Order: sequence, then C-alpha cells, then structure tokens
Amino acid sequence: MDFPVLGFLVLILQLVGGMLARDNIFYDENYEVNWGFDHFKSLYRGREVELSLDNSSGAGFISKLSYGSGFFHMRIRLPEAWNTADVCTTFYLTSGDEPHQDELDFELLGSKPGGEKFLLTNVFIDGQGGREETMTFWFDPTTEYHDYQILWNHHQIVFYVDKFPIRIFKNNKKFGVPYISKPMKIQASLWNAEWATRDADIDWRYAPFKAHYEGFDVNGCTPQNSIKDCYGHRYWWNSRKHWELDSNERQKYEDIRRFLVYDYCSAGFPRKPECDLNG
Repeated sequence: MDFPVLGFLVLILQLVGGMLARDNIFYDENYEVNWGFDHFKSLYRGREVELSLDNSSGAGFISKLSYGSGFFHMRIRLPEAWNTADVCTTFYLTSGDEPHQDELDFELLGSKPGGEKFLLTNVFIDGQGGREETMTFWFDPTTEYHDYQILWNHHQIVFYVDKFPIRIFKNNKKFGVPYISKPMKIQASLWNAEWATRDADIDWRYAPFKAHYEGFDVNGCTPQNSIKDCYGHRYWWNSRKHWELDSNERQKYEDIRRFLVYDYCSAGFPRKPECDLNG
C-alpha cells in the first residue's frame, strides 16, 4: 500500500473515530428529565431522546450542571404532523432564577398546513427580554436533524444553525448595554405555545406531536466560584478568533439574514441601546 492511500485511510479512521466518540455521549451523562416524565422516551440506549406533546402535557429535560461560557449545541428534528401550529420545540440556556433570569433562547415553531415554520431567538438579561428575532427556515426542519448552536464567551454571543451564524449579540457593557452574567443550565422542551402566539389553536387530532433530540456532548466551562472562572483562554471558545466573526462567517451571516422577518431593533419601542452597536 503506498503512502497516499495509507494516509487517506488513516484520515477516514480518525473521522469515523471522532463521530463515534461524539455519538457515544449518552443523554443521561449530562442531562435529566425535569418535567413531563411520561412524555419522555430514551431511544437507542440514550443516543437519542423523544419528547411528545398531547393535550395533557409536553416534556422537557435539563443539564445536570451549570455553565459560565461555552459552545453549546443540540441536534433537533421537529414534529412531522400535518398541522403543528402552536407546537413549540425549544433549546435554550437559562439561569432559572425567574423573574431575574439570564437566558438565551431557540424556539422553533410549527405551522398550519402549507404554512411557514419559524425560528425564533431571544436574549434575556436580568429578566428583561424583548429582544426577539424571527426567521423563516431555509430547510425543512422536520425531515432530518439540524444542529442549533450557541457560542457564549465574554466578548460575544452567536446563535448558529448548522454552522451558519444567524444572530450576534456583542458584549457592549462599556457602552451601558447589559450582558449575560450568570451561570446557566441547558434546557430543551416541547410545549403548547397557544398562549404565546395567540394566532391559532393546536389541532389535537394530530397529537401526539413528537420532537427528537440528539448530540448530548457539552463543550462548556463549569464555574467553581464565579462566572469569571470561565473567561480563561484555556477554553477554545474564549480564544481571540472567537471574539468576532471571521470574514467567511461574516459572509454567511449576511447571506442568511435574508430570511429574517422580524427584528426587535427595527420594530421595538423604546429602542434598546444595543441596537446601534450590535453586529
């Protein structure tokens, strides 16, 4: 066997080994159910979980640890029912101390038959939200898994979908803009969003609605004393290259923003100070 072929085989083995290592992180290593226990199902020995929603309950799970920075992700496949209006599938980070919580949200909303599904993001700081952005999907989120990701360091928060940056929230505390300052846990849920959207009622004839999650590895720092424990450069997501988007990411960001249909900075009053500083 010549060296180019041998090198290629070694590369393939490394890639497969990395995929297997990632897939061997089971759900219960990092997460536990926190509500809707009888609407939760572990599949494939914990490599995948299913949340279901009917007119009695939905379900959710939560990380066992809190984090002070990191690159967090969850691979999600949305419910495939014909009518999923007001069915909300979520992945988010939260400090949990309502009404003063810090929180970073992905909310994935279903649709009426033939309608568009929506991808919502929001940022809460000390319980203050009102920073909603809404996009339409540029793919069908029900047919296969897609990766929803949040980069959080002391310089910026970036929401990604399949490595495409879709939203940036910069740390502009020096300009008087509040920023995430509390350790947060990872949560995910499937729930009835009728009260939040007010534009439809769930058609329970199509229940139970089922959302699937996988990818339970966590790249995050667990603070020992203070969230500042998680600002160090020993964590790759805190390195200078992750303080802002590079030129390739910036182009992806500009391209994907054409799917934006609502931006609090354009529609919200009073105007928040970060609206003149972000991006």
